[in-house]
Amino acid sequence: MTIAADAPVRGPDRDDGPAIETHGLVKHFGTTRAVDGVDLLIPRGGVHGFLGPNGAGKTTTIRVLATLIRPDAGTARVFGHDVVHEADAVRARVSLTGQFASLDEDLTGDENLRLLARLLGYPRAEGRARAEQVLDAFGLTEAAGKQVKKYSGGMRRRIDIAASIVVRPDLIFLDEPTTGLDPRSRNQVWEVVRALVRGGTTVLLTTQYLDEADQLADRISVIDTGTVVAEGSPGELKASVGTGSLHVRVRRPEQRAAARDLLQRVLGVEVHEQGDPAGLVATVADAGPVARALTALEDAQIGLAQYALGQPSLDEVFLALTGHATGTAPAQEDQA
Repeated sequence: MTIAADAPVRGPDRDDGPAIETHGLVKHFGTTRAVDGVDLLIPRGGVHGFLGPNGAGKTTTIRVLATLIRPDAGTARVFGHDVVHEADAVRARVSLTGQFASLDEDLTGDENLRLLARLLGYPRAEGRARAEQVLDAFGLTEAAGKQVKKYSGGMRRRIDIAASIVVRPDLIFLDEPTTGLDPRSRNQVWEVVRALVRGGTTVLLTTQYLDEADQLADRISVIDTGTVVAEGSPGELKASVGTGSLHVRVRRPEQRAAARDLLQRVLGVEVHEQGDPAGLVATVADAGPVARALTALEDAQIGLAQYALGQPSLDEVFLALTGHATGTAPAQEDQA
């Protein structure tokens, strides 16, 4: 996929500083502290993942950075512009694609993009050409004359992102862009994101799919209960919780609890039950105790269907950092 480089970029460049910089960012909704002192320093270029469970503060932070809501405390700058005092300058540099399609579903894909092009200042002929250019880049030329309400889920997400780059932004916020999509459509959106980066756009990606962050993000910030609890490259985050990950499946699911207790005693680390009724996983600092743990299971006549030792996944990193899976935290932000 190629997104034309001749699409105009929004706004003049101010300096060579970071794309996003926040200090002590706070946002309340009544008694709910949705964002609680978020500090971010995101360089220009590439994809920065913003991970957190439901209600962690991801979307609220994005809305503050996109100037949709004002923070209650702290500061936030986008390309050097303050999001409160220089909101117009920020808006000239960014686009936001939310979790749901925001186009007129009764219009065709082509009509939506041509309308946006005109609203964003393109002359009629140039707007028509830009709409055709973007539709082609996103593989939507054949669907250009079809009403958006008749698009598939993957097509709707692609047309929504396409609408965000009719005028190419310096920074695009993608808020859970692949939620609910099938694997093929997710891969198509991933290629869209990679094409945006190749074109010079910085991407801030929020997602609950940790494999998505692993595939796309250069660096990741993990947010929980309104606070950034860890930051680094996917490799650095994995290394921070241990050098290895032990996965085992017991032959008899009724023995899983006994196997968990035994492994915790021998390994000296917490062992977590997986969705698989026979599965267990533990993060270990080195492989030495693993052999002793497997021998102990054999001595206790707890048979294993399989076991494997490898690098921790981002799912395990997330569990270790927050104490819960991506979708299981109290949804304080959603309630707010």
